[in-house]
Amino acid sequence: MKPATLIGLAGVALVGAVSTAIAQRPGAFDQSINHPAIRYNTADAVTVVEALNRKLADQSATLVFDEKSGYLKSVLDLLEVPVESQVLVYTQTSLQAPHITMTNPRAIYFNDQVSVGFVRGGGLLEIVAQDPVLGSVFYAVHQERTAAPTVGRESQCLRCHLSWDTLGVPGQTILSTFPRKDENDYANGFTVDHYRPIEDRWGGWYVTGKRVPARHAGNLPLFMPAFVEAARAGRPHPVPPPARVSLEGQFDLTGYPTPYSDIVALMVMEHQAHLFNLLTRATWEWRVGGPASESRVAEAADAIVDYMLFVDEAPIVDGPIVGSSGFAEKFAAAGPRDAKGRSLRDLNLQTRLQQYPLSYMIYSTPFQALPAPVKGLVMGKIHRVLAGEVAGRKYAHLTPAVRQAIAEILKETLAL
Repeated sequence: MKPATLIGLAGVALVGAVSTAIAQRPGAFDQSINHPAIRYNTADAVTVVEALNRKLADQSATLVFDEKSGYLKSVLDLLEVPVESQVLVYTQTSLQAPHITMTNPRAIYFNDQVSVGFVRGGGLLEIVAQDPVLGSVFYAVHQERTAAPTVGRESQCLRCHLSWDTLGVPGQTILSTFPRKDENDYANGFTVDHYRPIEDRWGGWYVTGKRVPARHAGNLPLFMPAFVEAARAGRPHPVPPPARVSLEGQFDLTGYPTPYSDIVALMVMEHQAHLFNLLTRATWEWRVGGPASESRVAEAADAIVDYMLFVDEAPIVDGPIVGSSGFAEKFAAAGPRDAKGRSLRDLNLQTRLQQYPLSYMIYSTPFQALPAPVKGLVMGKIHRVLAGEVAGRKYAHLTPAVRQAIAEILKETLAL
């Protein structure tokens, strides 16, 4: 069990130790990240951050320093990351842990290609962007006023962002932590994606919304002796997390562009973070090749298909969930839509995340950049599932009407 966060994240194992463990586990990349077919540490990256750096170099774009939040607002604007995506985490597990508290949480902002981490009073803006070959590439901006600021690659993040939880590739991890007895108690928890029951999610995170589930692990203090004693005795903790529409009045919000840590943004971020790692793992398996490559690529492609089709997604048992930052509306408005006005970005939030359970990330640059053989395996199986040619219990949530709707949406909105 491990502590929690997204970028510059939790974990104490060194890369060497992690790599040894990964080689003994199925479902993960088991070669070096510097394999000649990958060259993670030496290959040039192709990301939205590299594009931004070129604009900064030719002065067609400028990073503007703000006394309250440094380069945050400027970076978000230039990378087209919506402030409505803001989520806040207060566990001290980032590279900038000494600055993080419940009254000075770490903020994370994201879109379909890049995430930005901000710690008020910290020395860095942390950024992770997706490259079609390298997967998650980590960057940092020094939060000090300078005439020509740039965004540089950051290697320290791999100490925590290369593990079994990231499938053996540099990747993103979102964790939920339990309250501790005191500051000397070891922080523990687990990785979160859309498989994790909602009652276990968001430990160490603020959660805001107009309507949220009655049971989840967010908004709780870091130190709760009664919680620890109940857990050790096998009893559920009786105190539900406090409900919050916003964080106004909870602490000084100076420097944060919004007063929210939106529940819908949290759920979307959890879904796509693990998918990024699945895409990278499949890409690397194909690039490395070798005698076992065909079966490993096929297994990796199957894992992508099932995840994108929300097989075994944890249900929302007391919906509807309603956010408060405007993220849900902005997310859904990004489309694209078919002639009937339907989109894979339509959210359900009554019993599941998406109205039509095929991941909206099928439109994203990271998915579309999959190697053609991998993409062919993934799309081929998705179409067979939607056509009813592949059935079974795990696809039972895809009723004939839902399969037909998804197939129709894809036909009109996805250029194959």
